Amino acid sequence: MSNQFFNTHKRRWFPKVLIGSICLALAIACLPILRAQYRSSLVGIAEWEVDPAFKHDVFIFARVRYSSYGGRGGYGRRGRGRWGGNWATDYPDAELNLAFRLQQMTSLKVSPEPVVVTLDQENLRDYPFLYIVEPGNMSFGETEVTNLRDYLLNGGFLMFDDFWGYDEWDNVYYEMKRVFPDREPIDLPIEHPIFHIVFDLKEKPQIPSIHHAISYRGTGRTWEREDAKVVHYRGIFDDDGRLMVLVCQNTDLGDGWEREGESEWYFHEFAEKKAYPMGINIIFYVMTH
Repeated sequence: MSNQFFNTHKRRWFPKVLIGSICLALAIACLPILRAQYRSSLVGIAEWEVDPAFKHDVFIFARVRYSSYGGRGGYGRRGRGRWGGNWATDYPDAELNLAFRLQQMTSLKVSPEPVVVTLDQENLRDYPFLYIVEPGNMSFGETEVTNLRDYLLNGGFLMFDDFWGYDEWDNVYYEMKRVFPDREPIDLPIEHPIFHIVFDLKEKPQIPSIHHAISYRGTGRTWEREDAKVVHYRGIFDDDGRLMVLVCQNTDLGDGWEREGESEWYFHEFAEKKAYPMGINIIFYVMTH
């Protein structure tokens, strides 16, 4: 597929997403809706209709299925998601809930049906937003490295989430250096617009898993490991300064989306205040830049 897709896609998306960005006050005002619907919204899967005339003009959450191994450096995690691998952690509730909140709280048009993709599939460019979770033991094949580089340089975006500590960071760094040997990830300062484009965040959000959060409730601890106290949001940019990759280290945004209906305290403390605002900010920023 030619690079024309991404140029066309950006033209399609920009008016819709710009309207959503202008509606900052409306989005913030909708936070009470989250509170009111906390207990009821997940009784069943939220559904809504997508206008058939604009079925290609909606935001689709695309999760990447990747290969894993024991891990580099001793922290290799072999935890299994419900669907058979670390790539599937929080699947599918995280993206279903986030899609519902995007549709509910903003003017963004969103597909209620997220997808799972692989980095070597031919139509990868149909999905301008990709999500990788728990990449601490992720391993790319050579074709995936080449295809991911081409995808990112031609307008695509990749988000990493839910990995903790130095060793898992080393693995992510290693794999991304295979993709971009000459590009370094840069820590984004809190002044970066991604933290303010819809919700004006005062600090970089750190979200622990629900189990860690409940275990350390009342202590102020939000990190899952002693070598993961500081949250990082690192970016890899193209030659024009466009953010191609966002690496969210020492935080678990996905659990904030997935687990919103399991603990009212966790919902108010982490999903409502941090995970959803940051997720919405990321998607709005990506689709308008």
